[in-house]
Amino acid sequence: MVNVALAGGIAMALALLCTRPSIRFLVRRRWGQFIHDDLAHHQVKRGKPTMGGVVIIGAALVGYFGSHLALVGLAATGLLDTSPGRVSLSALLLLFLFVGMGFVGFLDDYIKIHKERSLGLTSKQKLAGQSIVTVAFALAALLVKGDGGRAPASTAISFVRDTPVDLAFAGPVVGGILFVGWAYLLVAGASNGVNITDGLDGLATGASVMVFGAYTMISMWQFNQGCEVAPGVSCYDVPDALDLAVVSCAIAGACFGFLWWNTSPAQIIMGDTGSLSLGAALAGLAILTHTQLLLVILGGLFVMVTGSVIIQVASFRLRGKRVFRIAPIHHHFELVGWSEVTIVTRFWIIAGICVGGGLALFYSEWIGYQ
Repeated sequence: MVNVALAGGIAMALALLCTRPSIRFLVRRRWGQFIHDDLAHHQVKRGKPTMGGVVIIGAALVGYFGSHLALVGLAATGLLDTSPGRVSLSALLLLFLFVGMGFVGFLDDYIKIHKERSLGLTSKQKLAGQSIVTVAFALAALLVKGDGGRAPASTAISFVRDTPVDLAFAGPVVGGILFVGWAYLLVAGASNGVNITDGLDGLATGASVMVFGAYTMISMWQFNQGCEVAPGVSCYDVPDALDLAVVSCAIAGACFGFLWWNTSPAQIIMGDTGSLSLGAALAGLAILTHTQLLLVILGGLFVMVTGSVIIQVASFRLRGKRVFRIAPIHHHFELVGWSEVTIVTRFWIIAGICVGGGLALFYSEWIGYQ
């Protein structure tokens, strides 16, 4: 378990120390955020350094691989009694999804800056980029086998573990196609959910810390109660669960360190580089830990914010009336008169309640078997 804490600590320290130099670099290059004209109350943030997600991604990668290297060194010197463990297939797939979606977001941010407009990639370009990364991840997770001869993902729909509902009901080929489509919905929904939530200083970053922290706990529990470690009716058949906890903790640590500079008043914005990568990583964890539908509860804040946009659009098209003054909902509360800090704090509380509820459901299911 040392590698989990080590990965989070390295990533947090790196994000905390490297974000300030990154801000200076971005300011010198005048790589600042552009604000849509509809958000007049946010024009004060125009020109604020963006693409801070690069720091989160870099810190998380160094945290993960650095922890493995550190444990290899400790094992070589005899200071570590147990094997440090190898880099797993599941972790590499998750990092591929994390970095790949971050690259799509980076291109989007880069175009916004250099074209000096609030819109970056076109919808078709962004869709193509997201599709390539997600399809590659889904196919590899389903077809490529790691240690033990098991693929990281399964065609079964999962909640706190795989359910009897299997997408391969009509055969492996149909099941594979349906799984890729299902994985795309999860990744697109989660990445865009975090992206929409990233509208106030520290809101998406703080909420992401909580959800990644929850997945760190879930993955560690699945490892400790894994079928290879503790066989029984309630064991978890999740490959590489401990290494997934290392990745999750590294991302949580990177977000935590970045939050020092991103909280109100933010000195840097994560941009699409950060929001798309974080959302995709959450979906990847849900798929690889076999807790797909549980993500809806753990990430309840992101669901609520995204739902407010859907309700607003549907109401306007069907009734010609708006439900909120503006969507997403956190901007509605700004126009009502709530301060930005108040909104972020209260939404963090909602995020914490959702995470607590999701963890309670996860553990209560396991306890029910005892």
